[in-house]
Amino acid sequence: MRAVIQRVVRASVQVNGHTVGAIGRGMLVLLGVAVRDTDADAAYLAKKIAGLRIFDDQDGKMNRTIMQIGGAALVVSQFTLYGDCRKGKRPSFTDAAPPESAVRLYEEFIACLRNEGVPVATGVFQAAMQVSLVNDGPVTFLLDSSRQF
Repeated sequence: MRAVIQRVVRASVQVNGHTVGAIGRGMLVLLGVAVRDTDADAAYLAKKIAGLRIFDDQDGKMNRTIMQIGGAALVVSQFTLYGDCRKGKRPSFTDAAPPESAVRLYEEFIACLRNEGVPVATGVFQAAMQVSLVNDGPVTFLLDSSRQF
């Protein structure tokens, strides 16, 4: 399971011109699910994200978690995080989980993140979405449950 984490001032996602999820201060989580992922990957990544100290303290150092700043997470599914562009001009998505299993793990990740105490807004799985954000910093991190990076 992979995630791109962006610290945001605000973020929202629209489907067919309607806002389906929006947050103020917090993080945008773009989440990709791989064919080999399990519930353990979802739990690991949720715990890791909830505990990330990426928000500034009173001294301007990244030392506070999303819960400590009263923030929220906007979670958006993004299978293209498993796009392999190493060969040719067209990405291969063979490592991305098929929609039937990906949706279950996407929802499991959201449940785990909520169980960590993080307020969560979401996009719509497998929909064409328009994501808007104001990146704070900019601050962006890449996470992988198999710890490839």
